[in-house]
Amino acid sequence: MDMSAARDARGTKERLVVIGGDAAGMSAASQARRLRGPDELEIVAFERGHFTSFSACGIPYWVGGDVGERDLLIARTPEEHRARDIDLRMRTEVTEIDVAAGRVRARDVDSGTESWTSYDKLVIATGARPVRPDMPGADAPGVHGVQTLDDGQALLDSLARARGRRAVVIGAGYIGVEMAESLIKRGYEVTVVNRGREPMSTLDPDMGRLVHRAMSGLGITMVDDVDVTKVLTGDDGRVRAVATADAEYPADVVVLGIGVRPETALARAAGLPLGTRGGLLTDRAMRVRGHENIWAGGDCVEVLDLVSGQLRHVPLGTHANKHGQIIGTNAAGGYATFPGVVGTAVSKVCDLEIARTGLREKDARRVGLKFETVTIESTSRAGYYPGASPMTVKMIAERRTGRLLGVQIVGREGAAKRVDIAAVALTAGLTVEQMTALDLGYAPPFSPVWDPVLVAARKAAAKVRASMA
Repeated sequence: MDMSAARDARGTKERLVVIGGDAAGMSAASQARRLRGPDELEIVAFERGHFTSFSACGIPYWVGGDVGERDLLIARTPEEHRARDIDLRMRTEVTEIDVAAGRVRARDVDSGTESWTSYDKLVIATGARPVRPDMPGADAPGVHGVQTLDDGQALLDSLARARGRRAVVIGAGYIGVEMAESLIKRGYEVTVVNRGREPMSTLDPDMGRLVHRAMSGLGITMVDDVDVTKVLTGDDGRVRAVATADAEYPADVVVLGIGVRPETALARAAGLPLGTRGGLLTDRAMRVRGHENIWAGGDCVEVLDLVSGQLRHVPLGTHANKHGQIIGTNAAGGYATFPGVVGTAVSKVCDLEIARTGLREKDARRVGLKFETVTIESTSRAGYYPGASPMTVKMIAERRTGRLLGVQIVGREGAAKRVDIAAVALTAGLTVEQMTALDLGYAPPFSPVWDPVLVAARKAAAKVRASMA
């Protein structure tokens, strides 16, 4: 059945099909429903898992016991979506997109039954998948990626079955670091094996070193600058150790914290345009390039970096929800755009807060920017006020122009969210000189009279001026 015939069968009502039932997909469906009622727009959504609209970012805190139960991570259940006249089909995986005919093929995960559904408008929100290293044993029982609530439940079940209390985390990015903390809280001996020189490769190595020190202080064994070569299994087939070229690290459970890749196999097979990092390419309205009635958002797309001017894959729930709102508005006949990102992210290791936005030194070098850097030590509150804690701020500014390029912050309570000052400055294109005049709130319980970000801006501005002398 071609698109026109399918439309005639439904009369004047349009059909919006959404692939993916988490942040971007269901935000798009919900926003489209707000703007157009069921008499005008039929919405069909497919989700292959057991859950919708959940917080993947909260999974480490559920595993670690900070969040008491799984359902607290669910923002809206399938029943709630259906009550809003969204035909949500759970445990149903889309296996093919037929762009020419305007239809998708879906398979019931439990029964295996397949069927085609036509669309007038399509939203692709297939998310990302954890990177599994291409090595022996990577798929053995006891080795877990952590991306969905199903993944989190599988990990908890595995922890309950584990013979001992030794865990190895492969990778030391956001997920790796957060999962290491969660496993420590569960009483496990934790080893983190990291191919980088320091944990948190989203930071420069000098700032990552501060994170390394904090993790070691928690009793986490840090093994840096090495590659895992294989996962070793016991007679029962379950994981028993992780091996590098020179050593073995015993493990009753292994967590993959290597990162994620866009889940775009469907899009690739359909001939849709992908970027160098494997994410779908869209315009500012989140419309897939070259396709008038197909949109994509969330962890499966590449987005514009407003600082470097290049495309990046930035898999964060904040962006996914914004994409969904924009897509839903446009699919319902309105108009909205997503300008891009500056790369803001925060995390923590127990009471150590970690934040970054904008470019790292190597990012700036890669795009050919000349820059100056400064690193300052300050405190979260006035030094004399009880509870003041140390904070390190690193700032990167473009040489000669003084344009802010990036900020990294590592410290205790009150440190991480200060990165939002820099995120706004980056979005606005401020120079470090202009930042020194920002009218930030001050009182001794909240900040020194010169906020640490402004101290860094003053020093960066002085260094920029010196470079022009």
